[in-house]
Amino acid sequence: MDFKQFRLLYKLISKNKKLSEKRHPMFERNRFMKIFTYGMIAFMACYLIFFGVVLGNAFQESRIEACDMLNQGILFILIFEFFVRFGMQETPAQEVKPYKLMPIPINAIVNIFLMKRGWNWGNAFFLFFFIPFGFLTVAQMPYFGWMSFIGYMIGVWLLFVLNAYWYLIWRTLINQNFIYILIPILFYAALIVFGMILNDWLFTGSMIFMRGFIELNPLCFLAVLLCIVALYYVNLLMQKKFLYAEIAKVEKVKSVKSQEMSFLNRYGVIGEYLKLEIKSIARNNVVRKIFISGLVITLIFCAITAFTPAYDAGFMRVFICVYCFAVYGIMTLTNVMGVEGNYIDGLMSRKESVLSLLKAKYYFYIAMLLIPTLSMIAPVSAGKYTIYELLGCLFFTPGCIFPCLFILAIFNNTTLNLTQKLQQKTTNSKAQFFVSMAAMFVPMIIMYALVTLLGSMWGGLVMMALGLAGVALHHVWLKAIYKQFMIRRYENMSSFRATRNA
Repeated sequence: MDFKQFRLLYKLISKNKKLSEKRHPMFERNRFMKIFTYGMIAFMACYLIFFGVVLGNAFQESRIEACDMLNQGILFILIFEFFVRFGMQETPAQEVKPYKLMPIPINAIVNIFLMKRGWNWGNAFFLFFFIPFGFLTVAQMPYFGWMSFIGYMIGVWLLFVLNAYWYLIWRTLINQNFIYILIPILFYAALIVFGMILNDWLFTGSMIFMRGFIELNPLCFLAVLLCIVALYYVNLLMQKKFLYAEIAKVEKVKSVKSQEMSFLNRYGVIGEYLKLEIKSIARNNVVRKIFISGLVITLIFCAITAFTPAYDAGFMRVFICVYCFAVYGIMTLTNVMGVEGNYIDGLMSRKESVLSLLKAKYYFYIAMLLIPTLSMIAPVSAGKYTIYELLGCLFFTPGCIFPCLFILAIFNNTTLNLTQKLQQKTTNSKAQFFVSMAAMFVPMIIMYALVTLLGSMWGGLVMMALGLAGVALHHVWLKAIYKQFMIRRYENMSSFRATRNA
């Protein structure tokens, strides 16, 4: 394939990627979320500009020291940007699949997607911070000037491109086995401990290397470019290797025999749906990774709260307590009925099977509260929370938070692809956004107000009373949700079918 053909193919793939988003059946109904997303991006850009200006102005009398100080900690920015990518980017092996059946050389397709990853605008997003900061601390310095400023911006951008290809290696491996996430975490932890805490060689090295960009040292630019080329080549080999595994991937499913959960047989239809929930976690990519993510987040926050003074007072103390109990429910119930959209026709063939399904889901998520309850024992033992606050959150979550999330069963009508990756784009609606935000922050405000006004004991007891009332009436509100779902059943079923293979 010559250069002209390669360039035409690059334009065609770029055009197809834009059209695939516009032609998605949920495009029109998700216009609000798209506008909100663009608004949040603009807000974050303004936020970065603000911090760049503030930090630059804070060192008006010693600008070069300010620049060196930031350059010493450039690794922290790169680490933060590395983990942020996990929520937004998929691998080229996933994007190449639609083109594999076409008479196009596989090397050309993979190279195009890898090149697009390097030229992605997201690699330059943090320049909203570095441009105003560099303008104040480099461009205005008489012995550096504009050429040094331009060199500094190019160097910073190259580091984020390097970070993109570094991320892509681990994203590909994590897609094969989630345990690989521990390797970059341990690597960065060891780098910080041995390079910054026990010895300052990493601080000094970062400052000298970044100063090379300002002084237009060609060796610094060459070193980054060589690293980018090396990581590009590694990614090329990995993506070609895992492409066929991605296309013909067959999940290795551990058999979960019904007799192994025979204790649920006594509950009849609800027991069968409980088995289905357990098997979904064991067998399905999305459900399993959400479960693991919720578990990891809960354990991390409980450990931070128990062993550090980070969240000992104020609103954040309440935030952590409520969040640990509600996070798994919010992550999964926001898309309630999304998994069932894959087999909604079978569910609708039996009278009130959806009601039994909703009850089984409710009982299952109540049982899952055992995980944060046990995890919160450490913060309670450390004196960070009282037993009343713990019990208040434990009962308030199923009694008041879960009912709000289950309301989404009426409006959710997008099938959740059981083989997609967790970081792929979702099609959240306005109802999902507002309900999930309300379910997260309203309980925190209520608990903060109760604990502030009544104290931890009476505040926790009031939350327990409210939660127990919601749990006692769960048959009533679940049946009301079921009736509203049946009113919209034909509209929802049509949308579930339309988005099943989208």
